[in-house]
Amino acid sequence: MLVLGLAGHFSPPDVELAPGLGYGYAHDAAACLIRDGELVAAVEEERLNRVKKTTKFPINAIRACLATAGVAPSRIDAVGHYVREDFLDIALGNVYAENPRLPLRSSRELITGHLSDGLGIDVPSDRLLYNEHHVCHAMSSFVRSGMEEALVVVMDFRGELHSTTIFLGREGRLERLAAYGLEQSLGRFYENHIKLLGYRLGDEYKVMGLAPYGNPDTYRGLFSSMYTLRDNGDFDLNTNPNAFLMNGFLPRRRDEEFTERHRDFAAGLQAALEELATHVIAHWAEHTGITRLCFVGGVAHNSSLNGLLLRSGRFTEIFVHPVSHDAGAAEGAALGAADLLGASRPQPRLRSASVGPGLGTANEIEKQLAAWGDLIEYAQPADIVAESARLLADGAVLGWAQGRSEYGPRALGNRSILADPRPAGNKQRINSMVKKREAYRPFAPVVTREAAAEYFDLPARTKADYEFMSFVVNVREDRRAELGAVTHVDGSARLQIVDPDAAPRFHRLVRAFGELTGTPVLLNTSFNNNAEPIVQDVRDALTCFLTTGIDYLVVEDFLVRRRRDGEPAIDGLIPEFRPVARLVKRVRTTVSGKRDVVHEIFMDVPFGARTQISAGAFAVLEAADGARSLASLADAAGGLDADIRAELYRLWQGRFFLLRPE
Repeated sequence: MLVLGLAGHFSPPDVELAPGLGYGYAHDAAACLIRDGELVAAVEEERLNRVKKTTKFPINAIRACLATAGVAPSRIDAVGHYVREDFLDIALGNVYAENPRLPLRSSRELITGHLSDGLGIDVPSDRLLYNEHHVCHAMSSFVRSGMEEALVVVMDFRGELHSTTIFLGREGRLERLAAYGLEQSLGRFYENHIKLLGYRLGDEYKVMGLAPYGNPDTYRGLFSSMYTLRDNGDFDLNTNPNAFLMNGFLPRRRDEEFTERHRDFAAGLQAALEELATHVIAHWAEHTGITRLCFVGGVAHNSSLNGLLLRSGRFTEIFVHPVSHDAGAAEGAALGAADLLGASRPQPRLRSASVGPGLGTANEIEKQLAAWGDLIEYAQPADIVAESARLLADGAVLGWAQGRSEYGPRALGNRSILADPRPAGNKQRINSMVKKREAYRPFAPVVTREAAAEYFDLPARTKADYEFMSFVVNVREDRRAELGAVTHVDGSARLQIVDPDAAPRFHRLVRAFGELTGTPVLLNTSFNNNAEPIVQDVRDALTCFLTTGIDYLVVEDFLVRRRRDGEPAIDGLIPEFRPVARLVKRVRTTVSGKRDVVHEIFMDVPFGARTQISAGAFAVLEAADGARSLASLADAAGGLDADIRAELYRLWQGRFFLLRPE
């Protein structure tokens, strides 16, 4: 049986279903395809439409899954959705009440309409199956854990009516033990408070990285006043960020430097989350007597909390699904739909998250590289792994694109930026050349399985899947100086162990680097800049390479370098716009009454980037037709001088538009 699983909401690629629908309605859109219980393909929509944490209906992800699996849309036996139908239709009813001009369509009509328009298939009503959100999370985690029996904890911002749900998983089935209400949402508790640090929903991981710099005791009293721990794993929670405002804590501005109070706030928030989460999990572990844990939901991406659970010694085994956020619920939706239809459900343990689309054949890749020949040169070394290891040992930073992309938010060796983990300066170097992100945020190490215990403190009692970068562990004290670029301020690291069976080429690269340097560890971070999702295909990889300071690009067996240093010559490239890009020319009246003409480009999505541009750049982009190069467009608009060329390059860096060769 071939079953498609979906996450995300109902907006088409170019507009929102309703004005101001917002990020909170649905996010992390994704599609997943399972065949007889086997995960054959999965990808987040953001990798394809290039909009971070997109909320769009995942039509591109669906097409990519089908193409990867080599099956026609008509072969789909059933479709599963990651939220209950009644809940979705109530939510839509509220949207329609606020937008009386919108046509009334149920969630079922919207989903089947998108599938009909986008794939040309009609899904029978009895083959579109909805499942409870937390059940989808739990199903994805328990089924892929390979465990016969486990305590399954789902903890996120919210499901339909609950924020945490406890299940007993046994012999492939789930039994609900308890559910915590929305007023007890730990995801909401965390998100409501990070706003005081200038962050928003989706930025929780940044605050987790800031926390080790602070003192949790500074604000422990204020945080503790917001909750009361009760018997039987229960608690009362009163999320009240105003308590900090009333005590003189001023909200941080997004461009403001982090101060000691910001760092202490992050530390206190992280400590509060850890106390609440472990209170719940410890009770249910003790109550059931079960020593194996499956942890899933958005909170399960808090790798510091996961590390605390790991070190507690409470469990003999912990499995954290690599796609614990809502995108992973697409897999649970597919598994749930198959289950409702009576399909068999084998339980193979998930060994690799690399189930996304690939890069193409060698001929296809070379054809794409050749098209960019004015800007790059490329070769095929006899041994690309050995050559890459040599470049890394010599201090180069590599963009590394191999095979099928990873499902989820972590780059695990197929869409990665790699560097030597030893020089502490590499942290700032990569941050300035590529990421342009907060300086405090750590980079992760990847180590060969055979050398892991030499470099990191791995709890002997508890087995865990370190392949997915889900746990913060301590770097061995005698190795911290050696791993200067990947050891966090508190001596910890978010660890990935690479297994020779699950990722043979990546393992060989890390091992080869170790043979050259004596350190079988690499710095591994996601292959993207701060304006885009992780790269998916060859064009994405080339774009990131050409708009950052990455030294070399490796795509499968090809080694790519720039033809010249500095900004690339973009005049001959053709601009293209994503469906959500908007060019606007408007008149602004100043306080003095003066009327100014303002030109802007922005992404028409929740939290989308926006910037003012010059009249010259506006004229070039407004004339773009998908066929003419920047030089040709500029000739018609009055020429492409150095200032406009530099401005267009910066806009390309910010992914306000895309470029391709003629």
